[in-house]
Amino acid sequence: MNNIESCVENINNIPAVRSILDVICGTTGMGFAAVARVTDHRWIACAVRDDIQFGLIPGGELKLETTICNEIRDHQKMVVIDHVDSDPLYANHHTPLMYGFQSYISVPIMLQNGQFFGTLCAIDPRPNQLSKKEITDMFSLFADLIAFHLSAVEQVTYSNNQLMEEREISELREQFIAILGHDLRNPVTAVSNVAQLMMRMPLDDRMKRLAVIIQDSTFRMRSLIDNILDFASGRLGDGIKLNYTIDEPLENTLLQIINELRIIWPDREIDVNICLTQPVYGDGKRIAQLFSNLLGNALTYGDPEYAVNVSVNCDDDTFTLSVTNKCDKIPEIIISKLFQPFTRGEVKNGQQGLGLGLYIASEIARAHNGKITIRSDDKHTSFTFTMPVK
Repeated sequence: MNNIESCVENINNIPAVRSILDVICGTTGMGFAAVARVTDHRWIACAVRDDIQFGLIPGGELKLETTICNEIRDHQKMVVIDHVDSDPLYANHHTPLMYGFQSYISVPIMLQNGQFFGTLCAIDPRPNQLSKKEITDMFSLFADLIAFHLSAVEQVTYSNNQLMEEREISELREQFIAILGHDLRNPVTAVSNVAQLMMRMPLDDRMKRLAVIIQDSTFRMRSLIDNILDFASGRLGDGIKLNYTIDEPLENTLLQIINELRIIWPDREIDVNICLTQPVYGDGKRIAQLFSNLLGNALTYGDPEYAVNVSVNCDDDTFTLSVTNKCDKIPEIIISKLFQPFTRGEVKNGQQGLGLGLYIASEIARAHNGKITIRSDDKHTSFTFTMPVK
């Protein structure tokens, strides 16, 4: 708290300060009381009650070296003088001689972080009984009260500044993501189309493998871009939008996702059990996107020696989609953060992501009035999406 103007403003914004100065003068009979900001180089009056025409107003300054507060800044102890002329330490002190007071009391104001702010002080040209315990205790209490308010004001100011900074960073990041996502989609689509054309041509085995690699990479890139755009849309727009259908063959859509991911993970086993005995009212493409994120997550984090199990079914009331993989137990503290954006665990080489997949999946579930739950133990981890059928 180094800005002098802010210090003066903060002190005067504390309603209790005016009452404190009034109580000090009324209780002790002192004619001048003030809250002063004392730095290494300056003494500034922040709040003042002046009944003796001492001449200081808020913002007014005294030369630091002429004040006893300069000494208090060093030793940080209360100074009390009942009668200057009879005080062995201060009878010939330059400060009372310069300013003409006979009684004086000053208490250091220490902020909660241990920083010295300044003093709560009072002077009068007449002697006064200030060394009584009830007087010194009152000054100490008032100094602590002022310090508490100052610390609270400083904390609120700091929090507001941090919040504004975080908002600005968040807005810039989300706008950047939205622009980046749109600019990437067209070239990725072009690369994907070229790969598809190559795969239909009479190529040798080496070129066919290269075409498959390109196609697989564009699939993953499209998935990342979709997640980026959905995240930006959810934050900057009206959230994830759905296109409800009831006659779309959801089973075929889910099997297509499985086949695409099998191409990317050719060495992984995926056990599938789909039993859909009735139509599912929802956005099939969005459910497929949710499923792709969950299954891709299971393949990324699951033990490659074990199969990933996919179970899809529905009854009269609920549609359920579950993806289970073998992995170490996920700690509860990690589970609580998995659906937050830009959150991810340690991934394998070549499988790094943005940490948006599970967040987007949870937003799609929420848009369907459903939810995703996690169950993790020492043997398996399951992500289960449920939503109303109708």
